[in-house]
Amino acid sequence: MTKTLVTLIALATISAGCGTLRFAPSEQQKQNAWLHNRTAIVATEAANAEQASQKLQALTELSELQSRAFVSFCGLPKEFPEAETAEDILAQSNWQLARSALAESAERPDTWQVADSAIELAIAVCALLGGVYGTRAVGFLKDARAKSAALKEIIAGNELFKKQNPAQSPVFKQAHQVQSPETRQIVAEMKS
Repeated sequence: MTKTLVTLIALATISAGCGTLRFAPSEQQKQNAWLHNRTAIVATEAANAEQASQKLQALTELSELQSRAFVSFCGLPKEFPEAETAEDILAQSNWQLARSALAESAERPDTWQVADSAIELAIAVCALLGGVYGTRAVGFLKDARAKSAALKEIIAGNELFKKQNPAQSPVFKQAHQVQSPETRQIVAEMKS
């Protein structure tokens, strides 16, 4: 029973991939979200004060409301950027903050790190459960971890071979045509 449950969890983790996993918001991302909210507030105030069109006023008000969701999602920063006036907000340091936060937001955890962490967590949980099933599950998971490391080494070796021997690449690919669709999918996910 435990072995089946652990296997299902491991397969779900591997098949889901890491494309949807993200790092927790960093301090820069929290500052940028808060700065975005301040920018939207100041833009709304400016649009209203300058008696901009109703459409522009509505757009800035909606933007301010939407930006609150970003701050709520990311959380408040420990240090708040200077952002009382439009001039404060348009400072070069805030432009750099926005660029840095954008670059950080594109980062994703490494597939191998996520898989290793999931296996380590499962081993810890099974060790806590103890008993015969817990001991068997720990053995199964340690075996899965070793196989995962082996698969990583094989994929890295294959990629290195293809890179160093581009003329052999078609033959290499032809030799792998007999792989099952499941194997191809797992390797493709592990390579990305």
